[in-house]
Amino acid sequence: MIDNLNTDEQIPTMRWWNNRRIRYNIGLIKAGFLAFICYALVVQFMIIPKDTNAEITLFTTLFQGIGYLFMMLIANLFYFLGPISENLIKPDNIDRFRERTFRLGYWFSFVLPFSIPVTLILINL
Repeated sequence: MIDNLNTDEQIPTMRWWNNRRIRYNIGLIKAGFLAFICYALVVQFMIIPKDTNAEITLFTTLFQGIGYLFMMLIANLFYFLGPISENLIKPDNIDRFRERTFRLGYWFSFVLPFSIPVTLILINL
């Protein structure tokens, strides 16, 4: 007999998603930090013409950091799309649905901050 007590299907929807929220937020913090480093490299060394007034100062860093915290708040609101979609769709295989939905949202949220340095590179080609 197979013991199904350890499957994710036994965990209520909100508890399953809330248990992964810390991992999601750590990913957002890492992505923001790495994306800011990429942005700084693009501004300082690669793309931005020297005659522009683009520079990275303590003020601009703090301003962007506060802006990113606000965006993390919005990302956490969108995080609720996971449990909402689970309740609306009512998938047959809850384990697979949860894992795929979490990974899709996690990686989308992780890659999104890199859109700023990539956009700077593309518009300055």
